[in-house]
Amino acid sequence: MEINKAVLCLCFEGLCHCRSVTVSGGPLLRVEGQPLSIRCDVSEYEGPREQDFEWTVTRGTETIKVISTFDDRFTDRSLQDRIQSDDISVSRLADNAVELRIQEARVSDSAIYRCSTPSTDSVISGNYEADVLLQVVPSSLIVVPDAPNPVVHEGGSIRLQCNVYRNFIEGIYLSLTWSVKKGSSLIEDLLTFGPDLGVTVGDDYMLRYTDGGMRLEMGNGVSHSLVLSGAMPDDQGMYVCTAKLWTREQGIWNRIQEKTMEMGEVTVTPTENSLIVQVQDNITLSTGETLLLTCSVSAEASVELEVMWLMNATRILAHLSRDGVLTNTSDVVDMRRLGKWDFQIKVHGVEMSDAGLYECNVNAWVQRDGGRWYRVAEKISDPIRVHVIKQNPDYTVVLSSSVNAKFSGDPTELECKVTNMSNLRSGRLGVLWLYRDVQPGDVPVSTHTIVSLDENGNLVPGKTYKSRVEAGLITLTQMEPFTFKLRLFRTMDADTGEYMCAIMAWVPSRHGNWKKVTEYVTPALKVSPVLGVVARRLREATAAGSTFEMSCQANIQNLPPGTAFSILILSEEAIGSPSRKLASLGPEMVLQLEDWGEPGRQDSLMLVKTGKREFQFRIQAVQVTDRGFYSCEMKAWTKQPGEDWVEMAKGVSNKVQIAFAHKGPTFDLSISSDTTSVFPWETVKMECDVSVSGTSPTADDVAYEMKWFLSRLRGSNSAFLLASMDRWGIVRKAPRNDSSDCSLERLGPRRFALNIHSTQDSDAGGYYCTATPWIRSTTTGVWSKAPEVTSQRVFLNVKFALWDSMKLPLLYGICASVTVGVVSLVLGLVCAHCCCKTTTPTPRSHNKLMELEID
Repeated sequence: MEINKAVLCLCFEGLCHCRSVTVSGGPLLRVEGQPLSIRCDVSEYEGPREQDFEWTVTRGTETIKVISTFDDRFTDRSLQDRIQSDDISVSRLADNAVELRIQEARVSDSAIYRCSTPSTDSVISGNYEADVLLQVVPSSLIVVPDAPNPVVHEGGSIRLQCNVYRNFIEGIYLSLTWSVKKGSSLIEDLLTFGPDLGVTVGDDYMLRYTDGGMRLEMGNGVSHSLVLSGAMPDDQGMYVCTAKLWTREQGIWNRIQEKTMEMGEVTVTPTENSLIVQVQDNITLSTGETLLLTCSVSAEASVELEVMWLMNATRILAHLSRDGVLTNTSDVVDMRRLGKWDFQIKVHGVEMSDAGLYECNVNAWVQRDGGRWYRVAEKISDPIRVHVIKQNPDYTVVLSSSVNAKFSGDPTELECKVTNMSNLRSGRLGVLWLYRDVQPGDVPVSTHTIVSLDENGNLVPGKTYKSRVEAGLITLTQMEPFTFKLRLFRTMDADTGEYMCAIMAWVPSRHGNWKKVTEYVTPALKVSPVLGVVARRLREATAAGSTFEMSCQANIQNLPPGTAFSILILSEEAIGSPSRKLASLGPEMVLQLEDWGEPGRQDSLMLVKTGKREFQFRIQAVQVTDRGFYSCEMKAWTKQPGEDWVEMAKGVSNKVQIAFAHKGPTFDLSISSDTTSVFPWETVKMECDVSVSGTSPTADDVAYEMKWFLSRLRGSNSAFLLASMDRWGIVRKAPRNDSSDCSLERLGPRRFALNIHSTQDSDAGGYYCTATPWIRSTTTGVWSKAPEVTSQRVFLNVKFALWDSMKLPLLYGICASVTVGVVSLVLGLVCAHCCCKTTTPTPRSHNKLMELEID
């Protein structure tokens, strides 16, 4: 500060007293409309500590009194209004310092301002007033900012343009400051340019400025821009532009005008909000197929992507860095970039271990102007489940003998046929022929490999059969499409045994070789001399009660001496239905009845040997139930001394039918009940009547086997047996857990009754009966069983009688209550008479006069 001082000093006896009055150094340059102040100090004075001051202005030759600290009437009349409105005021800063203040400077305020101090010194010394020139220039500063983009994506740029208009006046300098207010925090400066053409950067933005992330772009003297590149979410807020005018007084910058304008609110959208990572829905593959998954990425910001494919959240299948370097792949897993936003992974030849959860991990990166990268977002797709179905080649293998050797030296040809093939795709089939020797008792001893065809189509003979294969005596050929034939050109006795065919499926593996995935071994096929069996009808059964005979003969050659035969008689109700074993003769010729269990008919069946290879079967007095198809199963056996029988050959004959027409009576069965609704503890009777149509046998020639059933659920086919009566009249009842009981009675030759005693709720349901007629032949006297007949159902309902179930308990309760009451009354009277004390009565007076009693 420059000090104007007129010094007049008086030194006396070594002491110097010199009053000094100083004002702000000038000239002072101010702007219209802005506040201004001029300071005035006095020092080195005598008198009271508090000094008074007077201010005057001089314009040309005219001097006007402005304001005084001790005389209220000092002010010129032209300034009275401004003084009263405090537009012009004086403020005491100290006892020896004041400040002249003008709230809004006017151009007309330009003048020479003088500060005077009345003398309080004993001797006049120094100066008592000081002058300073004030110049007020018109205000021309205009700040018009351009609104920045309200929404900027992370990594983008924020341009803050501030337009400043002013009149250029010598000695006045301009500075611009860009600031931001974030939320409720204080405003902070980003960068200030000027007033000395220098740049001042905020502490928190220095690194960003040096890296080039914040740069100043000066325009044509009017438009000035501050650009923030690589915007981050922390950059959002309200941006402000401030223009300031400065003067340089006594080497110090003095701010004379300031205007601040809001540029606008800027929101920085995080990349994480706009980053979307998607993979298609769940997928199902079969083993061996190729898995293709595409990761689709979208983002509104300009970013570089780093992509990783993960399996089960831990295993990294492939990694692609932001600069395109691919790592973590293998010969099985490959990854490529389809475009800017799509990334595909390929897994060749999936296996069961490839099933699981797959997800795509994406990191978005943005590069700063300084070259440094920083990650702005990370997003993982929703995991998708990859299902892998083990669809190995599936097929069926049938082993058969296409050529049978009848004699030693004859050829034998076995055919292994693959059918119903699926899922083979690029796979291959291999075959393995096996032979297994069988010792007496059907005990396998050892298994040998005859020849095989591997996955590469190479023929590999077994160790035991190598010489025969190389000599061409055993051949293996593959017929189209999937048929393998094994041919023994000269069948020897040592070739008798069991043969098996194993079909293997091979598929290419990930490593380029072949992997066996499926193997199917057929059941063993026994190769032995063929046993031909022929069945012939000797006597045909023309009606019930007649006799049926048939013969069974084996046709075979080249059997060793001592061969024995066994036979088994089989019957079927119809072609293809399950067969039933009737009787058999073993190699020791012991007769055994298999499933022939009808009582009283054991003697009607006969099976005998009538020749070396011939047997005869007979059924006497055939019945309707005997109708069907009959066949013979014969086996050839051999036996060494001290050993068991060994099966040599087996054959099944043709079928012979028993099919006589049944002209007997026809039976029908009906059921009735005396009631269909009862109360508990009542008795119900149900009757079953058998009706006969056609030729009716006499009562002595027919008997009935009766059965009664109960089904508790209406419409259900499940029922349980209540009771039965065989044709001899013997009654059998099923065990019961209820308090009710049942009984059977015969009401007539064809009338039968079921009685249910003391019915309960569990007896409700549907009842029906069955009848099996047994008819006695009038000629032979043999009983035969007719087909069973079944009646309709009768439904029984058991009611719940509320009054009947409650009246006896109520009656018993009332009687008990009355009895207890009477007994209690009698007992109370007795106790009162016996236990209470009796008082002696007062005798009456014999006086004629009445006794007076005073109450």
